[in-house]
Amino acid sequence: MLTIIAGYCAIGAVAGVLAGLLGIGGGLVIVPVLIYTLTLQRVEHQVIMHMALATSMASIIFTSISSFMAHSRRGAVRWDIVKTITPGILVGTFLGSCVASAMPTLWLKAIFVVFLYTMAWQMLARKKPKAARELPGTVGISAVGGAIGVVSSLVGIGGGSLSVPFMLWCNVVVHHAIGTSAAIGLPIAVAGTIGYVWNGWGAANLPPYALGYVYLPACLGIVAFSMLTAPLGVRLAHRLPVDTLKRVFATLLLVLATKMLWELAGPRIMASM
Repeated sequence: MLTIIAGYCAIGAVAGVLAGLLGIGGGLVIVPVLIYTLTLQRVEHQVIMHMALATSMASIIFTSISSFMAHSRRGAVRWDIVKTITPGILVGTFLGSCVASAMPTLWLKAIFVVFLYTMAWQMLARKKPKAARELPGTVGISAVGGAIGVVSSLVGIGGGSLSVPFMLWCNVVVHHAIGTSAAIGLPIAVAGTIGYVWNGWGAANLPPYALGYVYLPACLGIVAFSMLTAPLGVRLAHRLPVDTLKRVFATLLLVLATKMLWELAGPRIMASM
């Protein structure tokens, strides 16, 4: 058990750095590792994916606070964007968590694998936006926020993997996109957590110390270290070449996605041979 607790703390430390560095909540790393650790703890298979997504969302609440406060002190948060996009994000994230709670684990894993590959390709492609492109109006930003919220709750992330590319596509300065994304992660995480707690309340096969689908021991271990390391990620974001770091991160996503894909399809391939 001590090894698993240490693992949760290590996840938190990595997630915190990524949150500050790339403006993401760390869910892309947290979710796959939580699936592995919850499996080691022999949690019922039917609820593992739901608990991984929910616990990731809950931990991102605190990670995003630490991250966006550090970015805000450097003037890197576009509060006008945060204010406009938040209503759509709140609605989309809550609805997405309700949908995810009703979906089978296999489907959720498949969605997450596709999402990982898509984000890795997006980071590696490094497509440049048109110079004249700007952020859409209030209605457009709200609609984008709703879409980001739905996808974020389905895959247990803080939304940075979607909001950062969107803002860069609209020619927002990269450090402002990262800082603003960190702030956007808070309403996503709050709405998603509420949805997963609500839909998981009284669910069957949950382990002890679960609040709905949120597994509190894992959440506490992740939060304790992610809040400590998020400011470090912010400092790195303002010093190191982000493009290089994104390529490293994209490689990590490819490894994680391939591992999860093999877990989904490997047994079926071997059985058919």
